[in-house]
Amino acid sequence: MSALTQADKLVRMANQIAAFFRSYPEEEAVAGIDKHIRAFWTPKMIANLETALPEQGERVDDLVVRALTGEAPRAESPVRAATRDPQLLGAGASDAG
Repeated sequence: MSALTQADKLVRMANQIAAFFRSYPEEEAVAGIDKHIRAFWTPKMIANLETALPEQGERVDDLVVRALTGEAPRAESPVRAATRDPQLLGAGASDAG
């Protein structure tokens, strides 16, 4: 049995997403994290992470905190629309083959 709580797992996943986006300019990174979480996580997962933010404290990457608690991102996500919005799958895909 794992010693990690559900909140610990959500924080770990969110921090992994932040690590990916950290190489982008800060505002694009925040937008990318926000769009990724909202596109691929269930509303319950998002709510659970938002609820856990105060108790998780410094374990949560600052970019994740900004993406979840701030105003809407001011920059555009650096991720293509077809990738960040699964319902648009194929919209940015190649027409080859």
